This record gives sequence, C-alpha cells and structure tokens, in this order.
Amino acid sequence: MHIHILGICGTFMGGLAALAREAGHRVTGCDAGVYPPMSDQLRSLGIDLIEGFGADQLALSPDVFVVGNVVSRARLPDGTSKFPLMEAILDAGKPYTSGPQWLAEHVLLGRHVLAVAGTHGKTTTTSMLAWVLEKAGKAPGFLIGGVPLDFGVSARLGEGPAFVIEADEYDTAFFDKRSKFVHYRPRTAVLNNLEFDHADIFDDLAAIERQFHHLVRTVPSTGRLVVNATEESLQRVLAQGCWSEVARFGAGGPNSGWQARGSHDDFDVLHQGEAVGRVEWELSGLHNQMNALAAIAAAEHVGVAPADAARALGSFRNVRRRMELRGTVERSGGAITVYDDFAHHPTAIRTTLDGLRKKLDAAGKQGERILAAFEPRSNTMKLGVMAAQLPWSLESADLSFCHTAGLDWDAAAALAPMGKRAQVAGAIEPLVARIVAAARPGDHIVCMSNGGFGGVHEKLLAALRAAAAP
Repeated sequence: MHIHILGICGTFMGGLAALAREAGHRVTGCDAGVYPPMSDQLRSLGIDLIEGFGADQLALSPDVFVVGNVVSRARLPDGTSKFPLMEAILDAGKPYTSGPQWLAEHVLLGRHVLAVAGTHGKTTTTSMLAWVLEKAGKAPGFLIGGVPLDFGVSARLGEGPAFVIEADEYDTAFFDKRSKFVHYRPRTAVLNNLEFDHADIFDDLAAIERQFHHLVRTVPSTGRLVVNATEESLQRVLAQGCWSEVARFGAGGPNSGWQARGSHDDFDVLHQGEAVGRVEWELSGLHNQMNALAAIAAAEHVGVAPADAARALGSFRNVRRRMELRGTVERSGGAITVYDDFAHHPTAIRTTLDGLRKKLDAAGKQGERILAAFEPRSNTMKLGVMAAQLPWSLESADLSFCHTAGLDWDAAAALAPMGKRAQVAGAIEPLVARIVAAARPGDHIVCMSNGGFGGVHEKLLAALRAAAAP
C-alpha cells in the first residue's frame, strides 16, 4: 500500500509513518515548518517529505491519503484554501482517513494495547512502560509522542503482542472530532491526570472528562484502568460508569493500591501496603515518581513483576526534550547549564522547575539559580486562557524570560506580579541577549516550548560562549 500523510512531521503522524514504513508500505508525506527531532527521524528512514500542501500532490495517486489534525478547511485572507491538497482530495473523491483510524485498522488490531492518557506526562510514562516491557523480554511495539533515549525512535511495530501507545485527548481530524484515543481500544488504560487544556476545542474541563469517559467505555471487563487516585477529575470520570478492574496509584490509606515510600529519586514501590520493588534512578520530581507507579501498575497487567519493573526503571534514560541537557559553558566560578524541556502548560512548567529546584537543593546547591525561558506556543496558551497562571507556574525560577511573538494577549501584564523577575521579548535574538546579560556562573537555564523555539538553545550556548571568551 502507498500512503501519503498530510501533516507528517507531527509527533503522532511521524510515528505512524515510521510504523507504516516498517510494515512494508510505501510512505510519502507533506508538512510545513518542520523541526527536529521528527524531521531527522523521517529522513533517516528514507521517507520522502514534500514541503507544503500543494494540490499537485494529488498526482502521487496513493492508495489512501492519511490526514493529520493539523489539516482543516481554513481559508487564507485572500480566500484561497490554506490546505489546497485537502480540497483537491475532496473534489476528486479520493480515499482518505485519519491517522488514528488507519493505525487502529492496520497496526493495533489483535494486539494487547496499553494506552497512556493524561494532560501531563503521557510521553514520559509511555516511554517508561515501553522500556519496562522491553527489559522484561516482551518486545513491545510502541508509538510515543517523543523520542525515548533508550530506543532512539518514537515508534516501532515490535515482535510481541503488546503495543504501548501515547493516548492523546486532542481531536482526531477535521472530519472526526472525537479524541484520538477512542480509536485505540486498549485492554490496559492509564489515566495519569486530567486538567483543563486544549481551549481551542474544549469549552471546559467537563467536556474533556466526557472524552475520557468515552475511553473508559472501550476498555473490556477483563481489562485494567490504572488511575491516579489524587485527581478529583478522574474520580468524576469513573463515576460516570466503569466496567473494568481499577488499579489506583498515588494516594490513600495503606491498602489503597500503588504507592511510593521514600524520596523521589530513591523509593520503595508499595502495593496494598507491602513493598514489592525499589526504584533507584537519575530522574527527579514527584511527577516522575507518579509516572513510575503508573507504568509499574500497567506492566503488571501484562505479567511483569513489580520488582522487575522497578529494577528496569533504574536504567530508564528519559525522553528527548524532557530536561534534556543541551550544553554547558564554563565560567570562572561555575558552569552555566542549558536544558531543553517540552513543558508548555502552566502545571507542566511548574512541575519541571520545581523538580529541578528540589534536585539542586538535595545536592546542596541551594545558591544556584534557575532561569526559565519559555514561549506560550500551544493552542491553549496562544489564546491566553491560562495567562493568569504563569506567575504561579514560574515560582521556582529566579528569573523568567518570555518569548511573546504571535501572542494576541499582553504577556508583560500577565507577568507583572513577578516584577523584575520576569522579562519579555518579541523575537529570539533580544530574548537571548537578555538571558545572556542576566546569566552568571552556576545558573541553570531551562528552555521550555512544545516547538522548535527558534533554535534558542544553540543560540544561547553560542552567545554564552562568546561572552565567556577572553
């Protein structure tokens, strides 16, 4: 089969492309404004990429066009289509489908699907779960919205019956407004957390809870729901109806499911109050401890002993763009360190910075500062719906720098409660200049975005090195 993928450089569609290629299909695709790591992965697989969505691609005559949710019927100011290829497909009556639908029919059918859903931590938890199954000899397939360092790719078919997938609540396509995850039919479903997000398609939290309940409805009676017990929103989801075993994690009395005892980077795993494993790793933060509990509980459903799962997590190396070290610049008095992180929701920003602060404090580095550089790039953040939460999300940072390009709301006003601890810039170059001017030996600069952030990481490192040169 020849499939042509519209929006191929998105993390989900790029992973789908990799799976289709591995399955022996001919794969081509198109997109605009591509950036690593997905563009690099696709090129390494020999998948032909076409820039833009020109109608001339209709001449490729694939067996089916697979349409990503970046594609719409939107018009440009001059009245022409933003996606002329899609208009040509519709006019010509050519076959098309969504990415999740194609995946369900051609990859997931007959597999034991383990789906990881939640507002935060999906990519990390999915990667943890895939790694645990790999170390247990399960040879799982997976599709992850990032590149796990332990695998080096975001997707593979796998040889065993298990398939681990990051289950996104965002809509499927312009012609299918259901959440992606309703297509996956999991036997094991992780509900990691649930907050309001995606303000461009959901009116309120209740609307997202309803979609999560649609996912719950697809899990068979012999399946398992792994649910964060600390989230009231998820308890409301279950209250709408539940037909499967529920394994709760993270809170409650001594006999209430899966819990952790100890520090975030060295802890015992408890099940029904009894120690069943121990995790010792390099990761930090309560969020990663919770992610680990979810992964261990899900892996147990497919026969991995908790002690083995906990031991496997000791060698887990995380995911690209999750507090990924991009470089250090030596200065007299201490190095300046630059990280890349995918955080883009206020809770994720706060969790990331709080985790780093606790890690520094535990290492006796209380005097070392955290500088947060971020861009509100997600659809929700662009709308300004969560602008008022930004000062709260940045509390653990000593200084914060916001890239304001493309925003229709006043970021400076939103950050005003932070006083001199926050600065804004409308372009990457002045943003870099302000960070470099403020940086001093021992600082940790965390760059947070769900996009390429204008290559700010390398520009920062280059400017810091130039400033340090004699």
